[in-house]
Amino acid sequence: MSDRPSTPLLDRVRNPSDLSQFSDAELERLAGELRAETISAVSETGGHLGAGLGVVELTVALHAVFDAPRDKIIWDVSHQCYPHKILTGRRDRMSTLRQKDGLSGFTKRSESPYDPFGAAHSSTSISAALGFAVARDLGGACDTGHGDAIAVIGDGAMSAGMAFEALNNAGHLGKRLIVILNDNEMSIAPPTGALSSYLSRLYAEAPFQDLKAAVKGAASFLPPPFREGAKRAKEMLKGMAVGGTLFEELGFSYLGPLDGHDLHQLLPVLRTVRQRATGPILIHCITKKGKGYDPAEHAPDKGHARGKFDVVTGQQKKAKSNAPAYTRVFAEALMQQAAEDSRICAVTAAMPDGTGLDLFAERYPSRCFDVGIAEQHGVTFAAGLAAGGMRPFCAMYSTFLQRGYDQVVHDVAIQRLPVRFAIDRAGLVGADGATHAGSFDVAFLANLPGFVVMAAADEAELKHMVATAAAHDEGPIAFRYPRGEGRGVEMPERGEVLEIGKGRMICRGKGVAILSFGTRLGEVLAACEALEARGISPTVADARFAKPLDRELILRLARDHDALITIEEGAVGGFGSHVAQLLADEGVFDRGLKYRSMVLPDIFIDQASPADMYAVAGMNAKDIEARVLSVLGVEVMDKRA
Repeated sequence: MSDRPSTPLLDRVRNPSDLSQFSDAELERLAGELRAETISAVSETGGHLGAGLGVVELTVALHAVFDAPRDKIIWDVSHQCYPHKILTGRRDRMSTLRQKDGLSGFTKRSESPYDPFGAAHSSTSISAALGFAVARDLGGACDTGHGDAIAVIGDGAMSAGMAFEALNNAGHLGKRLIVILNDNEMSIAPPTGALSSYLSRLYAEAPFQDLKAAVKGAASFLPPPFREGAKRAKEMLKGMAVGGTLFEELGFSYLGPLDGHDLHQLLPVLRTVRQRATGPILIHCITKKGKGYDPAEHAPDKGHARGKFDVVTGQQKKAKSNAPAYTRVFAEALMQQAAEDSRICAVTAAMPDGTGLDLFAERYPSRCFDVGIAEQHGVTFAAGLAAGGMRPFCAMYSTFLQRGYDQVVHDVAIQRLPVRFAIDRAGLVGADGATHAGSFDVAFLANLPGFVVMAAADEAELKHMVATAAAHDEGPIAFRYPRGEGRGVEMPERGEVLEIGKGRMICRGKGVAILSFGTRLGEVLAACEALEARGISPTVADARFAKPLDRELILRLARDHDALITIEEGAVGGFGSHVAQLLADEGVFDRGLKYRSMVLPDIFIDQASPADMYAVAGMNAKDIEARVLSVLGVEVMDKRA
């Protein structure tokens, strides 16, 4: 392409070992080329831009100093891994990023030996790096050998309990381990909480940092007997300025803060650490998310997630839709309920934009809580709000809620507290792939006593389910909905409170009944149109509830039809399994009912468009049509003909 950036140094890099040929000055120019290449690549595919731009210099420095893949560089969450992928032999495949059969948007063990540990959710890197360090010292076998273990973790991810559990354990074990705190004051949303304020104070006093550097530099010129005194003086000054560091109390040697965009600081520090570190050490780097690309630097999210965009203007090339996004429908419906009920409040875990709660926060700031990357705390916090007489909505992505499952069981379900779980990103989500696919929430919630579990078939149903959840005070209730736009159905002025455990008939037919749970209903109706051409008219019903089931509706469908097919955007063990249990308990199978359950297959499906992912899952309209024909024996008749 004629508008590709000029990258003469980067063109000489096939793998990280090639960086050894460059001087420090050339590495600095290489970083500029890597930044331009990252911008160019993401402009063509879309993806996570700002995080990668913020660690370009750090990526170059790490690969110039350490010996990957023998040394294990582990990127927390790995939104920031695109420059790393370019330097590790995948530059020629960046045009396939986040596409079907292409590169993952995250680190992935099966993709490259330079990705020693897969990621996509936050705060796992220190635990994984400590595991590598201990495996190294115990003589563990590893195809790429064992060297240093380096965790690169952001300040937002550092707020999660798991990161502190790992720091505490690492400090106790005392193994050689390198943690790089990539502190950009901006994860996806601005980081919240006391830790963020503490990190800000560490580098707010620029005169102290200058003094500290001067003392450290001067001490190196003193005769040996005087160096210890200078060291004590430096620590005294440090203690006077910031009162020590939390990380040193946890057993880590602390270096920083450093300018994470200055290779003249990064390279010598990393080289010294590699040569001299004996135990756990934390290097605190200050970076800027979106660094070097003006449209990203000045965006509210610092260019976190982007569709394809124009490099010159930064303008995204997103197609407009006539249907509202499910996330926005949820947010607006919740605000409508909150306007009438001061007890309604909202909790999210570092995803106010992704869950739509940024809109709620603007209107009701005192009733909206972003707890940071802390799903476990978020769930129990919501439980406390419910116990205290509020009506909390806990809004989390399906795969993020997984991280708080123990709290869902012990702190919410056992106590029968009316926490309302708004579960975004249900089903297969597209470019983020398996790590963000909401496959398991129906199964892990519907087996909890006293839980109500709903799924919206379209955006109007979602509005009704928000109203239903707001009115439900008898125990926990959850409703799930997918990423993306709705079906374009007519929207009610306000949501109606649904009768708990009651589904709805969509159309009446004969022979076979299809019971849909969730947004596959649109595909079911498309399949029925094709079946009508064959003279087959299925009955279609929308279950609405996986728990409690609409026993009357299900048993009537079973009684009045020869075959019953359930379909859901979830794994085995969910809605269809509960329906099968009901039918078995009622002896329906003894009377010859043909029953089939269409669920997600027992695999993790790689990224592609949602339609392609559902094609792999066998859950698009043509797959539903084929299943109906199969259960009726029409497919066999066609083959004989």
